[in-house]
Amino acid sequence: MTQRIHDVLINGQWRPSSHTSEFSPTNPATGEPLPLSFPVSDWSDCDAALSSAANAFAELRKRKPEAIALFLEKYASLIEADKDGLVDIANQETGLPKAPRLADVELPRTINQLKLAAAAARQQSWSMPTIDSKANIRSCFEAIGPVCVFGPNNFPFAFNGISGGDFAAAIAAGNPVIAKANSSHPATTHRFAVLADQAAKATNMPSGLVQLIYRTSHADGEKLVADARLAAIGYTGARTAGLKLKSIADQVGKPFYAELSSVNPVVFMPGAFRDRLDKLIDEYVMSGLMGAGQFCTNPGMLLMIDSPESTKFIEAVTAKYQASAAGTLLSRSVETSLVKSIAILKNAGAELLTGGTKLDGGRCAVANTVLRIRGSQFLGAPELFQTEAFGNAVLIVVCSDLNELAAAIEHLEGNLTGSIYSDSNGSDDGEYQKIALALTHRVGRVLNDKMPTGVAVSPAMNHGGPFPATGHPGFTAVGIPASMVRFAKLTCFDNVRETRLPVVLQNANAPHAWRLVDGNWTNGSIV
Repeated sequence: MTQRIHDVLINGQWRPSSHTSEFSPTNPATGEPLPLSFPVSDWSDCDAALSSAANAFAELRKRKPEAIALFLEKYASLIEADKDGLVDIANQETGLPKAPRLADVELPRTINQLKLAAAAARQQSWSMPTIDSKANIRSCFEAIGPVCVFGPNNFPFAFNGISGGDFAAAIAAGNPVIAKANSSHPATTHRFAVLADQAAKATNMPSGLVQLIYRTSHADGEKLVADARLAAIGYTGARTAGLKLKSIADQVGKPFYAELSSVNPVVFMPGAFRDRLDKLIDEYVMSGLMGAGQFCTNPGMLLMIDSPESTKFIEAVTAKYQASAAGTLLSRSVETSLVKSIAILKNAGAELLTGGTKLDGGRCAVANTVLRIRGSQFLGAPELFQTEAFGNAVLIVVCSDLNELAAAIEHLEGNLTGSIYSDSNGSDDGEYQKIALALTHRVGRVLNDKMPTGVAVSPAMNHGGPFPATGHPGFTAVGIPASMVRFAKLTCFDNVRETRLPVVLQNANAPHAWRLVDGNWTNGSIV
């Protein structure tokens, strides 16, 4: 039976796509295609969306922050009202469990971050107004212009191109968004777009505020990124595709904020094993197999010093991986990529302790996998052994002593997170600083005695890190208001009359501005 091809959302209208091909998502729990069809848009769709976004940005610059806040709050309320429908669709497209993952964890988080973005848009302290009254020089961050958001496969709600953190940050900063759906869950993204469109119309926003394209050719995607009407890009996904798009953006000097790859090293100090071995085994296995390992902060590499306790840890983890049911992977492409990455690690010399193969049947799944290498092996080929095996697989690096452990950490690429487990009684304190200093330089978030899997929606959170974890070490994709600055430009107003200034820089409206007073910077009331 031929399925109706879904419309795209362009300039506030659902309309047939200009396309030459289409695709259907697959239910990864069964391996069967879903009875849905989505277009692969050609350039005319992209061109129309870019023009509409440019017009929307011109209009949006005239609106007060309150209008943006109202849109975000209305959108959040519509998502909450449509919770059951969204959860059902996402479950079919991703295989992620309805509860607790989708309904009780990810959807509430999505709603919450939209509300936090609304509060930040309304309050405007994110723009960092800075005033030197004596010199009559003032500056603040302002919206940068239309933003394209590429959503990932592993978080159909919280990182979705039309509902997730990048979307919320870009809109709250005052920018229109062109969302590019992930091909693993286009129906989920379509349903969000319907609600976003309803919210935009209900709050009288410009017609091009939120637009949706499901997929393009590689050539048109690159042309979209390079187009002068697009001001910035937010991307979460595979390293190879991300770097290709980043190179295009770099050629035209365009901000490209990408989350690309991370093995998230976890270091176990010797005293931690002596202190609480059984607890650490359970804690790691729960984190490593959560969501079939399909988290950008999944602990994919463990580093430790050879000892009787570390041997017991490895044996117990291997046994628990063998005894645990393998989770469903998000798609056939994730399955293929995981098997390929495991093969790369094995061919480089890693010892396969368990797993490593695709499971029989139609489900997208690979057996829970544990690999082991010596520290000397890692130091001999650090780039190969940092191949990201995205999914339910772990590489354990067993070092001969503390010096080899420290050397291995010195050879780590940039990562989102790095964790250190140590003795709660203090026996590792003498060596901790040497390890922590080396690790901190290579990660965006340092954790003590805690697995990295969770990413709290907190203003203090950094979900970023040095390359190749992200494209820029100075920014976060989670944590409002900090994440909003990615989609803003710094503007200075020199000797501009107060009535011509942005509202946030006018004296009567700048209670949170930084002010230079008698050679000292203050943040507070007008002086």
